[in-house]
Amino acid sequence: MLDTRYRVEIPGGINLEAQVVGPIPRFFAFAIDLALRGIVILVLSILAIPFGSFGLGGGFFLIFLFIVEWLYPVLFEVYMRGQTPGKRLLAISVINDDLSPVTLGTSMVRNLLRTVDFLPLFYLVGLVTMLSNRRFQRLGDMAAGTLVISVVESAKPAPMKDIPPLAPATSLLRNEQSSIVDFLQRSRQLSEPRQQELAAILEGVTHHKSDNGVEQLQRIGAWYLGLR
Repeated sequence: MLDTRYRVEIPGGINLEAQVVGPIPRFFAFAIDLALRGIVILVLSILAIPFGSFGLGGGFFLIFLFIVEWLYPVLFEVYMRGQTPGKRLLAISVINDDLSPVTLGTSMVRNLLRTVDFLPLFYLVGLVTMLSNRRFQRLGDMAAGTLVISVVESAKPAPMKDIPPLAPATSLLRNEQSSIVDFLQRSRQLSEPRQQELAAILEGVTHHKSDNGVEQLQRIGAWYLGLR
């Protein structure tokens, strides 16, 4: 497949969709969160200096270091709709693989297993794992049953009034008609190679070949929508 759409069917025959994201946006989101955690840790270390003479500074610092390093992503993911500050800036979010909101348990599992994904250094295991599966899941995601998806607002449907309708070369079944109409309505949300790929597949449905299969399908979809 040339796109990264992930689909789940829920009871009632309703299909839910999401766009999974790869390593690059996740890396930048992690880098932003790492920088923010570094700033917090630096401030805490400065505040702990006056308590050093009482023997408390080091202890408090280690406690806060643990909280910042391990609970920072968990708290943000659970209470901020799956988004740490870095994820929010990159418009990505963590969800369960059934497309439900991430829970405390799943967030803790995926973040605690960052230690394994980091091995042997610089998240090499996590990177190799993400590149080895179509959902771009690292080991922590696989264990917790989570995905990282894009939350960018979907593109608006293609304007129908500018598409001249074209009657199909042969009568089509209702599900075939629905597929072509769906292609028209979502074509702007798909990459050009993906549109061409789908157009080539649907040639077997329309029984009509054209040098511009994408435009052909859009025109047939407009005809089925009654834009005559």
